[in-house]
Amino acid sequence: MRSDAELLKDLEEVVERELNRHLRVFREWMPHEYVPWSRGRNFVGPLDGQPWSKEQSPLTEVGRVSLVVNLLTEDNLPSYHHEIATLFGRDGAWGTWVHQWTAEEARHSMVLRDYLLASRAVDPVALERARMAHMCGGFVSDNRHSPLHTVAYVAFQELATRISHRNTGRSSGDPVCDRMLAQVANDENLHMIFYRNLLDAALELAPDQAMQAVNEVVRAFRMPGHGMPGFERAAVEIAVGGIYNLRVHHDDVLLPVLRHLKVMQRGGLGPDGLKAQEELGLHMAELDAQATRFDERRAAILARRAATKA
Repeated sequence: MRSDAELLKDLEEVVERELNRHLRVFREWMPHEYVPWSRGRNFVGPLDGQPWSKEQSPLTEVGRVSLVVNLLTEDNLPSYHHEIATLFGRDGAWGTWVHQWTAEEARHSMVLRDYLLASRAVDPVALERARMAHMCGGFVSDNRHSPLHTVAYVAFQELATRISHRNTGRSSGDPVCDRMLAQVANDENLHMIFYRNLLDAALELAPDQAMQAVNEVVRAFRMPGHGMPGFERAAVEIAVGGIYNLRVHHDDVLLPVLRHLKVMQRGGLGPDGLKAQEELGLHMAELDAQATRFDERRAAILARRAATKA
């Protein structure tokens, strides 16, 4: 069994290779170019502006709720940086990647907040208070005990974030928002590919340890914004709205990564790896069943809402 220090050292060559690949394919973009500044007006305050109301924005309600959750999640970037810099280190290829990832991710909160305020899509006072509460609460990773678990987690989490942003844009009712979030989602996809390729290398290097990490991460997976104020209530609306729910999580996040890495077909495993592989298979089957039950409840909820509006 390799120690954390040995794994980090053994994977550094892969990190350097993937970092160089990432820098070749990444395309610089400017957050200010995606913000509809012409919609902007002063708010109530020292500049004596106009009070905010929902009717001032073209966003759908589920789009507004999901955008706020996504923004508050992105806002906690300082805590995420601390977590991965502590685990992966600040030197060598690992450190270069950590800083590159952080700098790219910072664009997301910038463009989301500017869009929401310029388009008057949210109550700016409520948004700022929610940001303060969420950031003051900080973030403690469920996987801070293990670099390998963290690599496994972010391989799934970056894809989950991409899907959440992309589906939010499509459900937003605003083509400007949709275009903006497509760009943000593209960044998240590149980050997912980096971590997915790193996890692939870990499965080759330390198959039993990596399989155990994947199994434990998948079974205990939580989105990083789970601790924000009102998250549970917002998550229900987002789930019913079809942006992110059990079916999306199973079909569009977990399965694609597991299939790409051929996790369930991996051989050469010892007893611990085989046990983890079996547990993962059983969990995925149960999650699929839970998603089917959720689909049925969601259909009933949407039918009731449609009947109420009729």
